[in-house]
Amino acid sequence: MSAATIDRALGRIREGLGRQRRRPAAHALRRSIPIRTSADWNDPAPGFVEADLVAHSGPSARGSFVQTLVLTDVATGWTECASLIVREQTLLSTVLTELRKQLPFALLGLDTDNYTVFMNETLKTYCDTANMVFTRCRPYRKNDQAFVEQKNGAVVRRMVGYRRFEGLEAATLLAQLYRSARLFVNFFQPSFKLIAKQRDGARVHKTYSAPATPHQRLAADARTSDEVRARLQLSPASTPSPCCPISE
Repeated sequence: MSAATIDRALGRIREGLGRQRRRPAAHALRRSIPIRTSADWNDPAPGFVEADLVAHSGPSARGSFVQTLVLTDVATGWTECASLIVREQTLLSTVLTELRKQLPFALLGLDTDNYTVFMNETLKTYCDTANMVFTRCRPYRKNDQAFVEQKNGAVVRRMVGYRRFEGLEAATLLAQLYRSARLFVNFFQPSFKLIAKQRDGARVHKTYSAPATPHQRLAADARTSDEVRARLQLSPASTPSPCCPISE
């Protein structure tokens, strides 16, 4: 029997002994966070991001290992990464605060999966205090977070791979790597962006935009303020050079 099956079997006995169950409270919190699918974005303004954790556990998920928090802006593809020495909700909120300082735009919305590190009162209160829209994907539907899932592979796995990383030293080295890589990913790495998708029977026709970097998309967006454009201004010597585009 699994632990969950044992809990269900002993539920009535524990209630008879006066012990309260924690699961209903967790379910109530999850139900209070609205679901957003990939079809619900409807061209959001820069600042609405998808968030996910990439586990650096290697071949075994036992014990403690480093995690990477990935934020990807839906409108522009702007991506920020940060390492976490453990997967813990208070630490995640602290790291999220630091990532908000690096973003060139205000963080308006946060869309996550259904893991308990995201589905908790700590993060919900954090989003409410910061006036951020907090949403979640459907359980076991990774396509609902297609934007950040693509960056998990194209950015984190491509740079770091699948080896196991543990401890403070490994987390510090990954943090240094991400501080340097963010400039290449956001200013010099163009990618395609899906514009439209049309189904014709069993075939699906997809239309993509021309390759562009997240910086170029952010600068070209009419909703981007002059203040943000000024912060992103590049000198002629640092103009992005053509790179091999990656699909989103």
